[in-house]
Amino acid sequence: MKSAIRIVVLPALLAFAFVATAAWAQQETSATPSTAATKAAAGKTHAQRRADAVEQRISDLHAQLKITEQQAKPWDAFAQTMRDNARKAAMAFHDRSKKLPTMNADEAMKSYAELTQMHADDMQKLASAWSAVYAVLSPAQKQTADAMYRNQGARQHMAPHKHKGTAPASAASSAAAAGG
Repeated sequence: MKSAIRIVVLPALLAFAFVATAAWAQQETSATPSTAATKAAAGKTHAQRRADAVEQRISDLHAQLKITEQQAKPWDAFAQTMRDNARKAAMAFHDRSKKLPTMNADEAMKSYAELTQMHADDMQKLASAWSAVYAVLSPAQKQTADAMYRNQGARQHMAPHKHKGTAPASAASSAAAAGG
């Protein structure tokens, strides 16, 4: 029973973790980080790296959309919502990971449902904040935004996820985890 729960819940939980903070992520660049940047990142905690990643996404989106001073107020609210959501998700996942070893299957499923509901609520907040930004974008900025977000979810879900210390899943288990 315990392994069955891991087969179903763990992949879903990991996917949720990636989606929670990466929902608004843009395409990754092919540039490799410098040795100094790599060494600096190695000394940071997981929470610091995640916060840095959110800040990088915010910065990249700001630059790609060429946000103007007149658009700063809704943009700042959107960026703060991204930060708040990421911080809230990180804390929730951390708390759950500490409690998970002592949870029974029913408690684990309920805690996952709570995380999923929190994610849905946070995405609603983010979508509302984004609507305020989108409303003040110029036609050219809207075209850029539309291109950035069109099929973004499909690209993320199709990309293989690599986790430290795990072997690649078989095609059968990947199809089962994906609900196919």
